[in-house]
Amino acid sequence: MNFTCYMVGGAVRDRLLGRPAPDRDWVVVGATPEAMLAAGFKPVGRDFPVFLHPRTHEEYALARTERKTAKGYHGFVCHAAPDVTLEEDLARRDLTINAMAQTADGDIIDPYHGQDDLRAGLLRHVSPAFAEDPVRILRLARFAARYGFAVAAETRALMQQMVADGEVDALVAERVWQELAKGLMETTPSAMFTVLRDCGALARIAPEINALWGVPQRADYHPEIDCGVHTLMVLDYAAQENQPLPVRFAALTHDLGKALTPADVLPRHLMHEQRGLAPLKALCERLRAPVECRELALLMCAEHTLVHRAHELRADTVLKLFKRADALRRPARFAQLLAACRADARGRLGFADSPYPQADYLAALLTAAQSVDAGAIARQCSNPADIAKAVDAAREAAVAGEKERLLSGGLKH
Repeated sequence: MNFTCYMVGGAVRDRLLGRPAPDRDWVVVGATPEAMLAAGFKPVGRDFPVFLHPRTHEEYALARTERKTAKGYHGFVCHAAPDVTLEEDLARRDLTINAMAQTADGDIIDPYHGQDDLRAGLLRHVSPAFAEDPVRILRLARFAARYGFAVAAETRALMQQMVADGEVDALVAERVWQELAKGLMETTPSAMFTVLRDCGALARIAPEINALWGVPQRADYHPEIDCGVHTLMVLDYAAQENQPLPVRFAALTHDLGKALTPADVLPRHLMHEQRGLAPLKALCERLRAPVECRELALLMCAEHTLVHRAHELRADTVLKLFKRADALRRPARFAQLLAACRADARGRLGFADSPYPQADYLAALLTAAQSVDAGAIARQCSNPADIAKAVDAAREAAVAGEKERLLSGGLKH
């Protein structure tokens, strides 16, 4: 073969960090598509020449350069040719920590000092071409959530200029959600939203969330005071518990209504649950959030305060909550609601280790309601119109009995 292959990008970065790197990407320098085909590689790329290795099936891309032609991340013209050098290919990458290559012998090629930034814990752009692709802002923020790295001052300034120039406005919903969802699942997802807020991008892609900062809460309930700060604490607690994406999204969006509280009512937030539903629906619609994320987020927004007050609720009120949450048919989703509420309670300054018995309490009451044999009750009803009322009465009685047993047994609340 008259060409040279280099491992590049995330695999090199993560190996240097001592992290698992299951996916490997390769760049081929000095090759033509014909030469790759002759060597047994199979073509798969549509926008630029990418090939699958005949044995490993890993992706090998011909070294290329890119030229910006329009706003957004579709407006690029790619040039792949045998005379494109490795350094030129690496120069088109977003961050210095992603612009390194490794030879077959294990030597690191690092023309943009990515190793220095890895050691310093910095996210720094390779070149001004970073500004040509607004997705890079989202990717950088996601890396901040994954690695806990800081953003270089010059990169932050460039991102702020990109936002001012309207580049972020050209992003399509699917790509924004894709990156946000990945960021939500990182180790410290709050870092992603801090970076996006600092550069102004959060106000463009999720103004409903951005509006939470600067909104005060009662210090006796929320020593952290600020709604935005609380929201990120809740999100990080959900991440610490390794909760799935719907729970994390619900944690992020549960208090959107507090941004709409009238100024003369602050720092109280009466009816913020219902007030938050409209902005949450708008956010989900704009981001095209998946159904499971949307449904749990709306449920959390509407019901979290009631869940917190679980021990005060009458049996009939508990049963109504179960019905609104569809808990009898979807107990797993109700468990996710309880997990999100636990994160809300503990995502406050000084409350990270506080008890949250409401979750076990409501789970036990749901089990009691589920123990009712609706089929047997239906068979005993001579009038089909009476079945639903009879089943509800039996479930309410079961909930009341379990409630009395738990509370008389000294359950803490």
